[in-house]
Amino acid sequence: MSSHRRQVFYAGACGLVLGATLSLSGLTDFGEIHRLFLLDNLRLVLVFAGAIGLSMLGFFVLGHRHSIVRKPFTNGTIPGSMLFGAGWALTGACPAIALVQLGEGKVIVLVTILGILAGVWLYRRGLPRNLQIDPGICGED
Repeated sequence: MSSHRRQVFYAGACGLVLGATLSLSGLTDFGEIHRLFLLDNLRLVLVFAGAIGLSMLGFFVLGHRHSIVRKPFTNGTIPGSMLFGAGWALTGACPAIALVQLGEGKVIVLVTILGILAGVWLYRRGLPRNLQIDPGICGED
């Protein structure tokens, strides 16, 4: 098997494991996400804390084996983060969860996915020029 096919296979397998984990943990249920943002559901808060800790450990391990390029903090980091959080709170889905919800057969998530695509399209069409924001990797073609 070629190296590219192996990478695609591993990425697909990791995606399936991530999707199953998100689905089984309840992170694809709007009610659960709503309770998470109200700090009403300690279970999901702990799931998030565990995910952050595991990610930190992964970056720590990868950082010792490979050079990880640090992303710059730009003028758009805080507003972009706030917009991402607001969209997530309103729809109950970040981009990864939206795809898992679609895989679960929740057809209404197509509205969220169209919103994600429209936001990316609008951003790439004008915001970096009009707001003097560094587009980072989003501006690469």
